[in-house]
Amino acid sequence: MTRLFNDPAAFADEALEGFAAAHRRWVRPVTGGVVRATATRAGQVAVVIGGGSGHYPAFSGLVGRGLAHGAAVGNVFASPSAQQIRSVARAAHGGAGVLLMYGNYAGDVLHFGQAAERLAADGIDARTFAVADDISSAGPEESAKRRGIAGDLPVFKAAAAAAEQGRPLDEVVRAAERAGARTRSFGIAFSGCTLPGADHPLFTVPEARMAVGLGIHGEPGIGEEDLPTADEAARLLVVTLLKELPEDVPGPAGQRAAVVLNGLGSVKYEELFVVYRRVAALLGEAGVEIVDPEVGELVTSFDMAGVSLTLTWLDEGLEELWRAPADTPAYRKGALDAAEPDTAVRSETPVHPETAPLPDAGPPPAADASRHAARTVLAALDAMAAVVEAHADELGRIDAVAGDGDHGIGMLRGSTAAREAAAGAHERGAGAGTVLTRAGDAWADRAGGTSGALWGTVLRSLGTALGDRDTPDAVRVSGGVTDASAAVRRLGGAEVGDKTMVDVLVPFADALASATAEGLPLAEAWDRAATTATDAAAATARLLPRMGRARPHAEKSLGTPDAGAHSLALITRAVHGALLDHPHDHH
Repeated sequence: MTRLFNDPAAFADEALEGFAAAHRRWVRPVTGGVVRATATRAGQVAVVIGGGSGHYPAFSGLVGRGLAHGAAVGNVFASPSAQQIRSVARAAHGGAGVLLMYGNYAGDVLHFGQAAERLAADGIDARTFAVADDISSAGPEESAKRRGIAGDLPVFKAAAAAAEQGRPLDEVVRAAERAGARTRSFGIAFSGCTLPGADHPLFTVPEARMAVGLGIHGEPGIGEEDLPTADEAARLLVVTLLKELPEDVPGPAGQRAAVVLNGLGSVKYEELFVVYRRVAALLGEAGVEIVDPEVGELVTSFDMAGVSLTLTWLDEGLEELWRAPADTPAYRKGALDAAEPDTAVRSETPVHPETAPLPDAGPPPAADASRHAARTVLAALDAMAAVVEAHADELGRIDAVAGDGDHGIGMLRGSTAAREAAAGAHERGAGAGTVLTRAGDAWADRAGGTSGALWGTVLRSLGTALGDRDTPDAVRVSGGVTDASAAVRRLGGAEVGDKTMVDVLVPFADALASATAEGLPLAEAWDRAATTATDAAAATARLLPRMGRARPHAEKSLGTPDAGAHSLALITRAVHGALLDHPHDHH
């Protein structure tokens, strides 16, 4: 388990702070992550990687010459927010565009995609590439749904080496695509990992058994087998990967491959070497020539006892990129020319998102009635943060059944940041709409992950509907909730029946709309809709997940409600209490 921590919610920030202090030769801290200590050369494409904390040396440990120009670092097992990614990319940008690279997870896809749009609005050419190498998470016919695990390293390196050679953005993207199409990984585990502050692992494996086909977020494996010897483990890994070759590789004989044998946290180096001697022999017997193998901890999952094997089938171009030199805190290869002196003057102090100055001097002007209504909004956000805090552990436990167990801590970070941002905006005279919009931005930025992006969208949609001009009435509030429901489905891609928060949000919005159409006052209409939400959340226990990290473990989640649906239902009920306490701030 993770033994050394302070406040679990601060773990990711404090780990990044210490990492940056220990590696000043390579990196410097910026809002949202780290960038190289020296500025990106003018005219060089910047490769910015990123993902959640808990995977070191991915992602911050791979920043340096020959590898990434920057890394955006999210909370534990949660993607960084779009704002963090944009901040890191702007700091790393050398004038020739940015390639954003990450593992293929719902939250990362959302936030990196939003960041690319914001960078484009800033005038920076930004592309995205998701690594999807884990063959156990989806079949070859659905390879776009596969997760990104230790294959991150060879794919990141191919793109970064191409950028280091001075190639233009289109060619750097092509190098990433070529490496991604030729990279496959498969993993096994003997125990799950325990998040900071948790008292039990996210999943357990029975004595003398192993989980097969694991992820890197403490998700359980897709199957279970008897505990192997080291040689049996090597055979399982090699045979499984040789069964699925890229389309343009006719067979393993005569092929050259980059090989990564990766420890996930508590399978240590000597054990890995015992496994690798057999991996090398088996690949040799199959006629594969191994090029520059890597054996060690490269993409971890806290203290998870597990190991994964990655093969990247090399052609001449990919081999040149794989063998190119690199110098980062956690990954070094070959020898680079002496670095050019960096004349840029830089601040040593990282700016955290919550202390970063707001983009404008103050809130836009608001009518007195809207400022008055903002008190109810603030009370509702207080109630949301309080109910999330009271249920955070329970939400984490529900999420761990088939997912990665971070829903409670993510919701806690998001709702707390939203409340603080709203209070600040209200103090400066903001109206109800602006208070909600600022709260949504803060929630998305501090929570990260899929739920952070979606909750940010919910609050921003409501804020846009309410505006700052007058006292919001029940019909306008209901319209804002309906807008939020549509925006969440558009952004996240989920529909009713996929076992997500959408299974509560849609019936809640519909019930609120029909109750307000009947002429019920807001508190009464909300009460009726919140009851619908509670029933809908309980009903998700009978559904199989079709989206996100829980999808490969669908059967495990039968009988357990969806964590995101459950937290939304709790919040709708808590907000009803705030409406009852402030009856004159809405009509």
